[in-house]
Amino acid sequence: MRLSVRGLACERGGRRVFDGVSFTLDEGEALLVTGRNGAGKSSLLEMLAGRLRPAGGRILWDGAGERSLAESLHHVGHRDALKGALTARENLDFARDFLGCPALSALEALEAVGLAHAARLPVGYLSAGQRHRVALARLLVAHRPLWLLDEPTSALDAASQEILRGLLEDHRAKGGLIAATTHVPLFLKTPKEIRIERAFPPPSAGEGAERSEAGEGSNPPPDAPSPGPAGHSLPQRGEGRSRSGKSDPDGGEGRRGEGS
Repeated sequence: MRLSVRGLACERGGRRVFDGVSFTLDEGEALLVTGRNGAGKSSLLEMLAGRLRPAGGRILWDGAGERSLAESLHHVGHRDALKGALTARENLDFARDFLGCPALSALEALEAVGLAHAARLPVGYLSAGQRHRVALARLLVAHRPLWLLDEPTSALDAASQEILRGLLEDHRAKGGLIAATTHVPLFLKTPKEIRIERAFPPPSAGEGAERSEAGEGSNPPPDAPSPGPAGHSLPQRGEGRSRSGKSDPDGGEGRRGEGS
């Protein structure tokens, strides 16, 4: 099996996030995707998963027979996609039945991530790290060769990170493919790596200062008068206005005349 990406481009909200991303991933290989916050790492995985349409480029999936790319992958993102009212075992039983190609049982998968003791607990009672481990256990209940993992070490303690590393290497040893975004080392053996840069970086501090000097986006000083209708200005603080429309420097004189 081979995943090939050629010249991929991403747009979000009408803004080009990245372009020209290319890589290949073969059986047993792992790809680490790095880059600054907002560079588009998560968007790249969403495009591979079929949840976001690319703005350009091609995604090719070969060697999986009649199974499409979407039918060949697991995607574990920032949202764990777990039902809080269901137990850990019930969440995994549902995933196993829904995804097809069953592999480990729910209890075996929970044991593999060190959560066998929490099988009967509602997921809503679990900590963030425990919930994330249940989401990772979903990788094990249905056989799918491509794993897309968005910051898989998030909320995991050191022991859980070591368990994860073992699961990833075992998957690779069986011919699986892995693409993972990360800000920290995953300590995998000989992974590929790409770094995504923003297509159009935000303006520098100097550019922002120039716009402020030109009056764009700057706030008026506290004592500055507010603009009135075209060709006029509102009276300064302490000034009144007579019924004739002329400013009264003594303030309030016009108001007393109106009430008399």
